[in-house]
Amino acid sequence: MTIKCTNQPFLVLMHTSKVIEERIRDQMVKNNLNITEFSVLEVLYHKGRQTIQQIGKSILITSSSMTYVIDKLEQKCLLNRIPCPEDRRVIHVELTKDGNDLMEKIMPNHHELIDDMFGFLNSNESQMLVDLLKKVRKRAENI
Repeated sequence: MTIKCTNQPFLVLMHTSKVIEERIRDQMVKNNLNITEFSVLEVLYHKGRQTIQQIGKSILITSSSMTYVIDKLEQKCLLNRIPCPEDRRVIHVELTKDGNDLMEKIMPNHHELIDDMFGFLNSNESQMLVDLLKKVRKRAENI
């Protein structure tokens, strides 16, 4: 009996993800941030004011973890919580001037790092990678 699929794609994906995460972590440590904090700031930087739930869905972490990260970023004066006047249960979050200034400083280096990691792929390879990863994700979601 031959085995149709080995775990090699899984292992390569996990190792690749780990190396990419390490490179981003190394970059963020220089800015006194961890990856989750950076992810929250990045969502706010690109999308503007968001609810805590919207941010959590964007970066795939739980609401309880989000509260902790938001607390830490608020203590660093990088974001503000804004109560929703229409619904007291909803809290919006937005970057402060310091938060926006930090992201303006970080993002060029972050884009350069991402380009260094993925820019050598031609457009067909890049699209194929995206398509294959989406295909695997969709299959995993439906198992």
